[in-house]
Amino acid sequence: MSVDRREFLKVTAAAGTLAATGSFSRQVLAAEATLPSLPYPVDALEPYIDARTMEIHHDKHHQGYVNNLNKALADFPELQKKPVATLLAKLNEVPESIRTAVRNNGGGHLNHSLFWQMMAPGGGKQNKGKVGEAISSTFGSFENFQKEFAAKAGGQFGSGWAWLVINDGKLEVTSTANQDTPVSQGMKPLLGIDVWEHAYYLKYQNMRASYVEAWWNVVNWKFVNERFATA
Repeated sequence: MSVDRREFLKVTAAAGTLAATGSFSRQVLAAEATLPSLPYPVDALEPYIDARTMEIHHDKHHQGYVNNLNKALADFPELQKKPVATLLAKLNEVPESIRTAVRNNGGGHLNHSLFWQMMAPGGGKQNKGKVGEAISSTFGSFENFQKEFAAKAGGQFGSGWAWLVINDGKLEVTSTANQDTPVSQGMKPLLGIDVWEHAYYLKYQNMRASYVEAWWNVVNWKFVNERFATA
C-alpha cells in the first residue's frame, strides 16, 4: 500500500536525524511501516534508470521488505512503538528470534526509503553546494570522491550498497552488505547507491560499472545537502 509524501518524509527523517545521542526529531513507528510513494513518476529517471526497473524495485522489492518487517514485529508490541531506525541502531536489543529479520527487512525498508529521495530527475546537474565543498576538502577533489565511491560500489561482492556517510563528524565512503545500513554502525548516510542486481540488471545486465556511472546523472544533491546541513 502506498502512502503520501508526508509519510515518506517521516520514514526518512528517522534515519536522517540520527545523532550521537541516538535521538530523533520525528518518530516512525515500526508498527506503521508502509510503502512510501515514489517522489516522481517511474519513468522520471530515464534514460539512466528505466521505468520497469523502478516499478519492480519499488512495488515488489521494497514492498516485500515492508511486509516482512511488519510480520517480524507482529508479536512484539513493545518494539512496534519504536522507530525503525532505532531498532536498527540498537539491534543487540532486538530479540534474537527476530533480529535477523529486522536487520534485513528493516534495513531494506530504511535504505530504500532514503534511496528514492537520493535521486531526482536532472539531479546530477544541481549545484553541489556545501556538501560538494566538504567532499572536495575531504577527498582532494570531487573527482577523487567519485572514483572512491565508484570503487566501493563496484567492489561490493554480491549484493549491497555503497555510501557517503558522516562518521564521527567526518565524511567517509563505505559499503554495506545485503540490506545492512550505516545507521547500525552509528553513521549518518548522506548518499547511497543500491548495487543489488535487481537495481540495474534489466538495463545494464552484468555491467554494474555502467550503472554506477549513469547513476551520477540522477543524484539529488539538493536532498544530500539537506541531510548534510542537519548532521
